Amino acid sequence: MEALERYVHDHTEAEEELLQELDRETHRRTVAPRMLSGHLQGKLLKMLVRMHRPRRVLEIGTFTGYSALSMAAGLDDGAELHTVEVDDELEEFAQSYFDRSPHGPKIRLHIGSALDIAPALGGRFDLVFIDGDKREYPDYYRMLMGDRDCRPLVGPGSVLVADNILWSGKVVEPVVARDRHTQALLEFNRMVADDPRVENVIVPLRDGLNLIYVK
Repeated sequence: MEALERYVHDHTEAEEELLQELDRETHRRTVAPRMLSGHLQGKLLKMLVRMHRPRRVLEIGTFTGYSALSMAAGLDDGAELHTVEVDDELEEFAQSYFDRSPHGPKIRLHIGSALDIAPALGGRFDLVFIDGDKREYPDYYRMLMGDRDCRPLVGPGSVLVADNILWSGKVVEPVVARDRHTQALLEFNRMVADDPRVENVIVPLRDGLNLIYVK
């Protein structure tokens, strides 16, 4: 499997130098570097943006900014990406890389809860990348679809991409009562699968991506 993974990396568009540096510094300076999207997922996000050509993108969960920069690289001129991070200690780190990137001007970084910030941004989003607190995934979905006492933040033709949807395989294992993360992800996946307003497919890349299309 290791040889196959290396083959995939070697035959995928090369990682930009700034993103390579961001990856290294994330591993050096953060306590949970595995939260970083990384090369393959970053390229997939960029490709999805290239193909869908959204004018407005929302990201829930910035971390150190790798996924935001990847998506911004695929955005057309004049498009914008709003990324929301709850941890204010990551703000300076992520913003420093946005400032160094030619795609940085497309990105708006917000610090706080996405459940509070996203509804206040106004308008609808053509693409949403969900990678925030796993315990809040069902609430993010309700918010985006307008089921949380607020207007919908997405509409017909919008695409949602939810990360970590397989949660290291825990979604198919017995769930302990105190494991709120796995419980929330199971609820999220059920909500999406049972919602007639959307179509979806789960892609087993890294920790799993749920690709959701709003009808």
